[in-house]
Amino acid sequence: FIVQFYLYSKITMSGYGQDGGFSGPLKPMTFSIFEGEEKSNQIIFQFKSDAPNVKFQLSGETDDTFYIHPDGILYYSGILDREKKAVHKLQVKVLDAGGRRIEGPVPITIEIKDINDNRPIFLQKNYNGSVRQGSRPGSNIGVFYAYDMDQNGTLNSFLQYKIVDQSPLFPSNDLFLIQPVDGIIQLAKTSLRKQDTPQYHLKVQVSDRAFTTICDVTINVIDINDQIPIFEKNDYGNLTIDENIAVGTTILTIQATDADEPFTGSSKILYTFTNEDFDGKLVIDTDPITNAGYVKINKPLDFEKMPVYNLIIKAENPEPLVQNVRYNESSYAKFILMVSDVNEAPVFSQALYQAQISENAEINTKLITINATDPEGEAISYSLSGDTRGWLRIDGVTGEIFTMRSLDRETEKYYQVKVIATEKGGSHLTSSVYFHLALLDVNDNPPRLVKDYTGLFFCYPLSKPGSLIIEATDDDQQPAWGPRFDFSLGNTKLQNDWEISKINGSHAKVSIKHTNFEEKVYEVSVKINDGGKPPLENTVSFPGKLYLSHIYILEEDELSDQNHAMNIF
Repeated sequence: FIVQFYLYSKITMSGYGQDGGFSGPLKPMTFSIFEGEEKSNQIIFQFKSDAPNVKFQLSGETDDTFYIHPDGILYYSGILDREKKAVHKLQVKVLDAGGRRIEGPVPITIEIKDINDNRPIFLQKNYNGSVRQGSRPGSNIGVFYAYDMDQNGTLNSFLQYKIVDQSPLFPSNDLFLIQPVDGIIQLAKTSLRKQDTPQYHLKVQVSDRAFTTICDVTINVIDINDQIPIFEKNDYGNLTIDENIAVGTTILTIQATDADEPFTGSSKILYTFTNEDFDGKLVIDTDPITNAGYVKINKPLDFEKMPVYNLIIKAENPEPLVQNVRYNESSYAKFILMVSDVNEAPVFSQALYQAQISENAEINTKLITINATDPEGEAISYSLSGDTRGWLRIDGVTGEIFTMRSLDRETEKYYQVKVIATEKGGSHLTSSVYFHLALLDVNDNPPRLVKDYTGLFFCYPLSKPGSLIIEATDDDQQPAWGPRFDFSLGNTKLQNDWEISKINGSHAKVSIKHTNFEEKVYEVSVKINDGGKPPLENTVSFPGKLYLSHIYILEEDELSDQNHAMNIF
């Protein structure tokens, strides 16, 4: 009773019950509270329970603002801000004296009601707009948008716009208007001329029921494109250049002028060819400062395809002309470009020639036909350079390449030569291109041991059988998954004393089957089959000598599985 009385003395007694009451049983409830005013221990509601000796407990989105007294009084302290958080979800439950839950938890919703406590804000402090000279009244200039953080769709966030100042006032005041709700600025009275005033400054006000904000707006009057470009001369004569002139070379400078406002889309000049499609061989660049045009070589010229260019050049603006203004003959100029013939080297039909063939191909097998032509129509002869192994020959007239000797992939897998085309005319100009030949593998190399397994000794007398790890290889191209060699003894006579077991595709183990050997040199042979197409087999042998010496016995699990021979005593 003392604690409860003290709390009541610190809390302003005012209830917010949705049923109109100050207190009631624990059940889901919603409370609405206005934001803005700072409160100290403001009572919202008191929950009651029929059970004796209980206490209430609060959880959820309390945000160190909402609290509940053990006797069930729900209250808050501080300032509520709807713009930070509009709804708080809480839960209340009832605990007995031992801390066990006997009721709840039930949801409690706190809705924060909006007040007009936020000033309208423009997205920018300064806005820029533009209007063309000669525009009619009512022309839109721009939209100037502000926002208010108060609750959307209420009077607290309803905004109105107004122009409060214009500078200069020439030729009159109120030249512009703004839609009070939409924020659209329009030309109000008369057409403007850039020559009179190129720029206006406005102050635009936005307001809600309580606050006002002002921003600056600059409106530029833009020149209209009512002047056409005019060439300084309409005929630039003719010019003769060699067909091998370098790409990027400037061959002519042209000039037109425009009386519109400088450095705008109305006065900038673009030059184009209007009469023919030249496959992009010529291009015109414009100097952005002087509007001079530079006719340049964009792709190599070809006398044989086009010896003369009759050019019609148009000067125009990127900005559209105003109504009733048209380009005329003053915006056009002509120019004749003549291309002179230059003796050019032969040209191959490809930048690179390639072929592939099996390494066992017969001599005089045709590989490919190389083709080159001379731009002037001269006959071509062909030759080879870099044929270091003498494997190839070329027909000097037809360009056909043949094999001239036996090929060997194991000697050189990829073979490259240079083909030279020579013009048969007086200049003997040449061109060259590479020919790449890939050799395909054929199974033409028998398997063999990776090394010479010599110096093999077994101590006499033998106390237990011994063995030897051998490794095979093959000079032919191996499968991606590795070699697949098969191993067997070289003859049947060896089977009584020796045996061989395959470890993997490249390794096998040769073992002694017993210990009853004489002291002498034994010749052991092994057959290795590569399983190719066709399969190749090779018989290899190595000596095993029984030698009486200090006896040292290696256990079977001490035998190395590495790829080298071992001396076993």
